[in-house]
Amino acid sequence: MTDTEPRTSGTIEGGAGPGAWAVLLPAERYEAERLVHHDTLELTGLDETVRPRPGDPVAVLVDEPLRLVALGRVALATGETREDPDDPQSEAGPGVLVVTYTRRVLDEPVPVGGLALDGPVSGLDAAGFRELADRLGPPPARRSWLVSLDLPIEAASPAEAVRLFWAYVQELGPRELPAFVSPAGNELAMQAFVLGAEANQDPEEDD
Repeated sequence: MTDTEPRTSGTIEGGAGPGAWAVLLPAERYEAERLVHHDTLELTGLDETVRPRPGDPVAVLVDEPLRLVALGRVALATGETREDPDDPQSEAGPGVLVVTYTRRVLDEPVPVGGLALDGPVSGLDAAGFRELADRLGPPPARRSWLVSLDLPIEAASPAEAVRLFWAYVQELGPRELPAFVSPAGNELAMQAFVLGAEANQDPEEDD
């Protein structure tokens, strides 16, 4: 069985059920997934009658318009998850559905038409899931990038400056701090990113 091949038979509450699933992310959760890399997607507060099984393939989508942003597989839920996976200090809540990512296209969602979803988690047949997975095509080649974050910090010692640096990073995070990225060996192509998107940091160009 490959990463995009769904299970075609199974049981839910003693009857036949779908072998794959579509998960619809709220807009704010999609933005959180774009900001920080997570190996898993943890969802809470879902209908308890919907019970995907570990190993079932999952297509992750966002709405308005409907787009495919990731593929994954259902994993065993841990004892507890965070209400906001982007905030490690958020209150803990019960784990309902955990999806391990197998492919992400969070920055370049693929439009999906003609797919009707009946809630945050919907069953998919084998052909429906395979059609969604095929839309992604082969994964792009990976390359090395240089990513940096520069902050001017006043401190009495280098150690204190480092502590203040990490305090600012934790407090402000990717929603406020610009990160600078360039292909390895081509620093002149450096770009600034804020909120997961390219951001102009030259005030003269804004005038």
